[in-house]
Formats: sequence, C-alpha cells, structure tokens
Amino acid sequence: MVAVMQLSDRIGRRMKLQDLHVLMTVMQAGSMGKAAQSLNISQPAVSRSIAELEHALGVRLVERHRQGIEATEYGRALLDCGVTIFDELRQGVKNIEFLADPTTGEVRIGNTLTSTVSFIAGIIDRLSRRYPRMVFHVVPGAQDTLRRELNERRVDFVITRGGGLKDEKFSFETLYDDLYVVLAGVQNPWARRRRIELAELVNEPWTLTPPESLGGAAMEAFRASGLAYPRATLVSDSPEVRLSLVAAGRFLTIAPFSLSRFRTGRAELKVLPVELPMDRLPVVIATLKNRTLSPVAKLFIQHAHEAAKPLAKRK
Repeated sequence: MVAVMQLSDRIGRRMKLQDLHVLMTVMQAGSMGKAAQSLNISQPAVSRSIAELEHALGVRLVERHRQGIEATEYGRALLDCGVTIFDELRQGVKNIEFLADPTTGEVRIGNTLTSTVSFIAGIIDRLSRRYPRMVFHVVPGAQDTLRRELNERRVDFVITRGGGLKDEKFSFETLYDDLYVVLAGVQNPWARRRRIELAELVNEPWTLTPPESLGGAAMEAFRASGLAYPRATLVSDSPEVRLSLVAAGRFLTIAPFSLSRFRTGRAELKVLPVELPMDRLPVVIATLKNRTLSPVAKLFIQHAHEAAKPLAKRK
C-alpha cells in the first residue's frame, strides 16, 4: 500500500501531460527527430520529456534501435492510457463548450450501410434546425476500417448492421430491425395489386445490387423461393441510382424498407405486397465501452432512437 501511495504521489507531482503528449508523438512519428519537428521543439527537449516520464514511473518506456524507436511493454501500456486520457480531456472540453452554448458542438458518425444514409441525413436536418451551429462529420467506410476508427476514438460511434462489428470492447444499441421489400414506382401497374407472388415478377425489368455485395444478398429471396435469378437491366451499389430508376415507373428493386421510409421524395415509391423469405437486418449503434460521449453525440443517438420508432414498430 505504501509503495502504491508513493507511486501515486510521484505521478501526481512529476508526471506532466505535455511529456505524455511528447511520448505519443514520438511513437507516431517513429523517431525523436521527426517528433521534434512535428512539435516544433528541439530534439534534446523531446529526450528530456521521455526521461522525466521514465524517472517518474521508474521504468523504461522506449528502446532505441538503428531502425528507430520502439515502445517497451511499459511504454505500450502508458500509450494506451494516454489515448484514453487525451480523449477524455477532449470530451470534457466539448462538454464545457456545450454547457456554455448548447447550440454548438460537433459529432463524428461512422456509417457502414448505404441504407442508413437517408436516415442519418434526416436526423442531421432535424438537429441542425434546432442547433444551427452544430457540425456533423459522417464517415462512411467498411466495417474493418470503422472498427479501427472507433477503437482509436476517431469517430464517436458507428451505425452498422447487428453482428457486423464483433469486438468485446464495443457496446451495441439496436435502432430497428430493417426488412427487405420489393419497391416499385407509384405509376407502375404492379403498384395497384393487393397481393403479388414473387414468381410473377421474375421477368419484370429489375435494377439490383451486385450479387457479391452485401445488398446483393437480397437476391437470395429468389433462390429461397426456388426461382431463377432475375436478369437486371441496371446493376449498382448506389441506392439513389436504383431508386431513381424505380421511381420513373417501369423498374422494380429489392431494398431495405428504410430506404423508402427516409428517402426524399419517397411518395414516388411504393412497397409491393410481396412476401420475401428473408431475415430482417438489425441496424445498431456501436460505441466504445467505458468511453464518455460528448453531449452532441448523446443528443444524436437520442434523436436516432426517436426517428427509428416507426421502423421499430413495423412488423
């Protein structure tokens, strides 16, 4: 206990955030010289900061090699802690800014799904009307990329499909369970039918996602129904391209229901009464466990749950 108290006292008196920042910059730059240039200080000042950290902790934090600098196991532990410390400080500053002016602030939103783009845009539109000085950064990307971005605290949270970001460091909140539907334009003759079998639509003009893409899994509906894979006139990962063609009148597509619910001009589209043998697509918000979220991030998540209620109720 005495040793722990002595270490705590030594850290409190001698360990400086500036020295920790210098260490993190050195490891990112790969050398003390490059770190000195980045920080606009002298190389001896960089060496002195690291030496003071090592003296305060009583362990060696870095090893010097011909190829550069490498963190010891003690250094890696301190670097992990440093990322958390500076992130919490940034969040604290954001909290203060929000308390001083609730109309301002910023949030970084990771998104892996094309089907949620309109959903996110709708929330931003609603919040920006009420809080005109808020800034929203939407960061699209693949799941592996955004898993790393969330782990490294470069995004506040990620909107993705359930089970997509498997990591015990994350927490998940379900927004809604999306389901796949057949969409047609309101002028399409099929839009007047009250009941339709999928087999009736096989030879219609289709616009579909590539079979190898995530959205292309929707075409499993035909195979599960024992039907031939339909020939598509247009193949595209872009939902706006596909839905624009569908809204024009002749074409059909299979897409998540949320695309028709949140898309601008959605009155031009109609969900056809076709039962598809497909599982629902859980849409979730992934956050980093034990991380303090900024007020703006919390506000966005709160409004996301409100916006998702119509979808959550749809069976």
